[in-house]
Amino acid sequence: MKKFGWKKITAACLAIILIGTAVMFPRNKNSVETVFSSKRISGKQLVLDAGHGGEDGGAVSLTGVPESGINLAVVLKLDQLLGFYGVVPILLRETDISLHDMEADTLRKKKVSDLRNRVSTIERIENAVVISIHQNTFSNPVYHGAQVFFREDEKSKALADLVQEAFRNGLDPSNERTPTQISDSVYLMKHITCPAILVECGFLSNAEEEKKLRDDGYQIQLALCITSAWLKSEKI
Repeated sequence: MKKFGWKKITAACLAIILIGTAVMFPRNKNSVETVFSSKRISGKQLVLDAGHGGEDGGAVSLTGVPESGINLAVVLKLDQLLGFYGVVPILLRETDISLHDMEADTLRKKKVSDLRNRVSTIERIENAVVISIHQNTFSNPVYHGAQVFFREDEKSKALADLVQEAFRNGLDPSNERTPTQISDSVYLMKHITCPAILVECGFLSNAEEEKKLRDDGYQIQLALCITSAWLKSEKI
């Protein structure tokens, strides 16, 4: 995978944002000032969760890349993009670490402790809205496409609809997947009480999509779609 420095990524983000802004918003001075206002999404605190981390790499891609690193890369780009619009999210992790307690001494205990600590942190945040980033995988390599899952509440579903629509319009027009209520087996989503969505960015088991998911440019596109959806969510 070709590596890009953060300065180059930032420059690319700015270029994409400027182009996207011209398309998504009316071309007048007042609109531009509103777009870059730091007062957007008042009353909500966005929390970005990069799934897995540390010893828990999550799913592994066809080329041996753990899901956790891709999740983190997307979250860091998302954080940068949101920053251009004055949105300051809380990141549950910013490096490749597990959030488990020190006394957890096996991988299983670390995973359990990590999830409990994420839930505990989120529950302490007032007016939290969670976007959890993950990568999908399946035994049949034909499956591909980003899909959004949501907690059982209206605000979560509304945000999921916006993100899925952004993926379809800005990333892959052929993606016919629809937002789906998340299973109770997903510990994080079952135990938090705030609005939340889980974004499966694509399938690491599909060769073509796996290559994209490892690419910095494609990760920026994913982040831009989610950013666009979040900015629109202030209306819901």
